[in-house]
Amino acid sequence: MAIRTTAIPWATHPAVRLILALIAGIVIWFYAGAGLPELLPWLAGAVLLYLAAHLLTQRLHSPGLTDAVGVFGLLVVVLAGLTTAQHATESRRPDHLYQQPGIEFYRAVVDDYPVARPNTYATTLRVSAVRVRGQWRPARGGIRVSIPRYEAAVAAPHYGEIWLVRGAPAPAKAPLNPGEFDYRRYLSYHQIYHQQFIHPDQYRVLDTIPPNPVRAWSMRAARVLDGVFRRYVTAKREYAIADALVLGLKDDVDEDTKLAYASTGTTHIMAVSGLQVGLLFAVLQLVLQRFFGHTRGFRYWSAAVGLLVIWAYAFLTGLSASVLRAAVMFSFVAVARAVGRQSNMYNTLSVAAFCLLLYDPYLLVDVGFQLSFLAVLSIVYLQPLIGGKIDAQEWMAKKKRPWQSKRQQKLLFAVGWSLDAVWQAVALSLAAQVATFPLGLFYFHQFPLNFLLSNLIAVPISSVALYVGLLLQAVALPVEWLTDHSGWQWLLWIPKGIGMVFQGLIWCFNEYIILVGKSLPGALVQEIHLTPGQTWLLYLLIAVLLAFLAWRRLAWLGAAVAVVAGFAVSRVAEARQVATDQRLIIYSIPRRSAVGLHDGASALVMTPDSLPLNNTERTYRVLPGLIGRGNRQVRYVAGWDARAAAVEALPNRGPVLLSWHGRRVAWVSQRLWEGQQPVPVDVVVLRRNARVWPEQLRATFGPRAVVVFDSSCRRWYVEQLTPELQAAGLRVHDVTMQGAWVEQIRARAGNLQLAFNE
Repeated sequence: MAIRTTAIPWATHPAVRLILALIAGIVIWFYAGAGLPELLPWLAGAVLLYLAAHLLTQRLHSPGLTDAVGVFGLLVVVLAGLTTAQHATESRRPDHLYQQPGIEFYRAVVDDYPVARPNTYATTLRVSAVRVRGQWRPARGGIRVSIPRYEAAVAAPHYGEIWLVRGAPAPAKAPLNPGEFDYRRYLSYHQIYHQQFIHPDQYRVLDTIPPNPVRAWSMRAARVLDGVFRRYVTAKREYAIADALVLGLKDDVDEDTKLAYASTGTTHIMAVSGLQVGLLFAVLQLVLQRFFGHTRGFRYWSAAVGLLVIWAYAFLTGLSASVLRAAVMFSFVAVARAVGRQSNMYNTLSVAAFCLLLYDPYLLVDVGFQLSFLAVLSIVYLQPLIGGKIDAQEWMAKKKRPWQSKRQQKLLFAVGWSLDAVWQAVALSLAAQVATFPLGLFYFHQFPLNFLLSNLIAVPISSVALYVGLLLQAVALPVEWLTDHSGWQWLLWIPKGIGMVFQGLIWCFNEYIILVGKSLPGALVQEIHLTPGQTWLLYLLIAVLLAFLAWRRLAWLGAAVAVVAGFAVSRVAEARQVATDQRLIIYSIPRRSAVGLHDGASALVMTPDSLPLNNTERTYRVLPGLIGRGNRQVRYVAGWDARAAAVEALPNRGPVLLSWHGRRVAWVSQRLWEGQQPVPVDVVVLRRNARVWPEQLRATFGPRAVVVFDSSCRRWYVEQLTPELQAAGLRVHDVTMQGAWVEQIRARAGNLQLAFNE
């Protein structure tokens, strides 16, 4: 008896094969490409060899040779991915800032939006020339700079400004605390490898020459549209969300609002990306189909109108990266529909991704790029399957009876249509979550269980609000111009009325999101840590389960069980490793002193300066490391915790001594008095610019003690004292520059013992 097998129809998905090969090449570059030689000659030779082999197969008509040449072609695409990523990496260039030691001045252009922070403006500079030893030379490289916001005569940077800057930028810092967000790696993905804090007297604006005039015009247009919202959306919170919803400008959105959207899985509403562009494209196509669907050449000219509207919207929102990505994706969809290829969305999306990655291979590690394409792919495949499980209209149609009145039958039809619309929205949301929740767990360490409830109401209202906001923009400027030239002030009530409706819609979905978050506070599952391997296992599990549902073979179900077992084993192994792990951490938190005692799954974080850590310090400096270690029992204590420690005071307000699992740490915040009894310790932590001398430290705490400067010490103090300590034979560690001090301790029996002295 022959066994029937089901093969994946790769022949009908050529673009899928190509994009997978290109991604493989880019990934190889990220993990193993640093030591490779120049690949462009190899790629040229491989392409010529492939063309020759392809011509040979055309003559010989050998199926085996054709398959071999096809595999070789995919390997050429892998090499193309490697080569593209290599050439996109600016730090390899000989004229890069990394290759320019001793920079005295540099000339650069402002190449990004300015971001207004509480005390600074942040933006990106692209260097064009540097002065070294009195001579100017061409150079390249990106620098993320910050300038003080409230000092005299400091204006916000503007795109295209040419700056002359004194001083040299510093390489971007590595993360300073365990598990902290790697901002250096994030910057490198955007070809930025340096940072600098620039004082107002360090730079001068020479001229304004935008590197991209189209983008400059786009930014000016976005500022004009922002002014419309400022005039007609009077409530501060609603104005901030209007800017984020329609224009993608999120500078004015407060932290509480961002937290409410994050906790309900609706952050995508505040980001102009695939959602807004997709809604605009879909509604435009429905309107055109409704009124002009039977006109000659409709398929072609409607696609042209769709492309025009998509790119006009991208232009008016400042041509941000997320909008451009969505515009490219839907442009390929529009073109595919125009030529009659709408049935194979996988090829269309693959071609879009292929072009984007050829343009910038570092998009592959962009979170927005990953989430966008995975969500669209999941929706294309799963939404019809989920939505087709329930047909509300057919169910209500079966309830119709001949004796019912027309009103009753129309009511049944309306109910069926409404239920079907709700179910399709549920199917859409579920389909998007299937492919994106592993990445959400990996990057954001949380998952909102109330995403379905919040999106079901908030997304339709916000979609209507988007159209009303665009209508306000289309009406306000012409009406204002007409009012200025005619004096008919009553015309202003038109944009004012639209603005009131727009503000009301924003208020509605915003209040609903806040209500859902407050009503279901336990619905946000937080502090979930996944390793990259575990994330891949989740995606493998999703893939084999979908294969089982598609082909109904027990082999796929067995594979799913094996993947679940592998995932469980990895989690258990991780938990066992954490259970036997003990470490003492002196954190790097600006102008603060903080120490963490990590014992298995429990952690105690204390601040010796008796001031509790604020939410930002906890969230960005401490919490990522706790999540990464799997700490489930965490306590934050301001000062020394007397409940868990025995406190013993030394005379003359001497140092604080902390003894934990055989490690002794001295905390010195004042001067050491003469006659201080020797106290051998492993680590000496200097706080608040303590007045100490190397010989005194060595005599008091022993020659083997490591001297650690915590973040409360000033820069001048560290730079002055470090050489003296090293000359005295003491090891030195500065948490501000070198990162947190981590003392790894072997697990052994015994309770926590602390001895403190104030």
